[in-house]
Amino acid sequence: MMHKINVGLIGFGNVGSGAVKILSDRKSLLSSKIGLDINIKKICDKDVLSKRNVSVDKGLFTRDAKDIINDPQIDIIVELIGGIHPAKEFIMEALKKGKSVVTANKALLAQEGRELFALARDRGKSIYFEASVGAGIPIIKALREGLVANKFSGIFGIVNGTSNFILSNMSENDLSFSVALNEAKAKGFAEKDPTLDIEGIDSAHKLILLIYLCFGKFVALEDIFIEGISHVSLADVKYAADLGFEIKLLAIAKKEFDELEVRVHPTLIPKSHLLSSVSGVFNAIYVSSDLAGNLLFYGPGAGQLSAASAVVSDLVDLTQGLKAGMFRPTLHIVEDRSIKKLRRIGEIKSRHYIRLVTADKPGVLAKISGVLAKFGISIASVNQKEKQKAKVVPIVMVTHEAREKDLRSALEMIGRFDVIKEKPVAIRIEDV
Repeated sequence: MMHKINVGLIGFGNVGSGAVKILSDRKSLLSSKIGLDINIKKICDKDVLSKRNVSVDKGLFTRDAKDIINDPQIDIIVELIGGIHPAKEFIMEALKKGKSVVTANKALLAQEGRELFALARDRGKSIYFEASVGAGIPIIKALREGLVANKFSGIFGIVNGTSNFILSNMSENDLSFSVALNEAKAKGFAEKDPTLDIEGIDSAHKLILLIYLCFGKFVALEDIFIEGISHVSLADVKYAADLGFEIKLLAIAKKEFDELEVRVHPTLIPKSHLLSSVSGVFNAIYVSSDLAGNLLFYGPGAGQLSAASAVVSDLVDLTQGLKAGMFRPTLHIVEDRSIKKLRRIGEIKSRHYIRLVTADKPGVLAKISGVLAKFGISIASVNQKEKQKAKVVPIVMVTHEAREKDLRSALEMIGRFDVIKEKPVAIRIEDV
């Protein structure tokens, strides 16, 4: 008789029902591959009546998570309700009851992961979270296991499908930000309130987990510089394209000597780079490692079955440990002690795209160039575009590498000139 591993599922929404569907539809395939029967013993959800895309015995349902957490026959708990509370409490109680956990909850792990992972280790249990970053893209497993011998110098991630869909739509179809956002909502790619996605918070949560895997450090959300895409205009997207760039919302972690940069913001990427071609709701994580070199992990960053596939992968990993009677630790993480501090955004150096809308008068460009020179900022290229309206003209510049705080000080001074008709726009450039 095949050994059975009992699973309790808390959260029977889109991803939860997808995981159950995979376990049901691929039951014989999974059993033949892993030599185990993964059995959904109980399902907890506030809504037990709505129709899902998978048929489930109504006797499995409960509205009380304690029915799952306190069940001694359940080996693994899958938490898919999202949010911080009560998800944190459910996971902590599950670990204390001797159950390992699978979750897709990036916000919870980013905020409370240090405490949760420590509790898991103390109790000899595991927390697996492949679906928390990039849905079905196996980035967590790759960093934790496939690249275990590597040291890392950089992470560059397009890790939010909503923002990437909006920017791609703006670029490919000449749409304004607001029109592209409304289309994302209409297609179900954006929430009714898309703030977490378009303002970069979701990307920052995922970046925290990637940093932990690569550098062994938990970075607080407030220590990440975060800038969203809501201020990106169609004009900037088109001018960037003319210069040979695409604009993407990037989650970035870069190690340089004993400092680590951590930031999320719109970024100009050369069209020749693989990341620039990542379109629609797709995600991609570009990792720089010392042994394996530069690697790109690419795939759908959202979707029921993509995320559910990652949940099932975690379940299979855990069941193999249970089958062997072994403890599969949450993470083999070693802190990179060579990193002494986080580099603040003002100290970061990069090239910049600058757009200024000025009065069409003689001497304007010389005046602007003088201020930039005063702050040690040199210009790599400058283009004066066609007049947008009478006596007003856009000027687009690309700078050489400059320190962030110097550039911002220069633009603040330039923005006070009478000839400047709109707030100056500056977007960082990464050659990756």
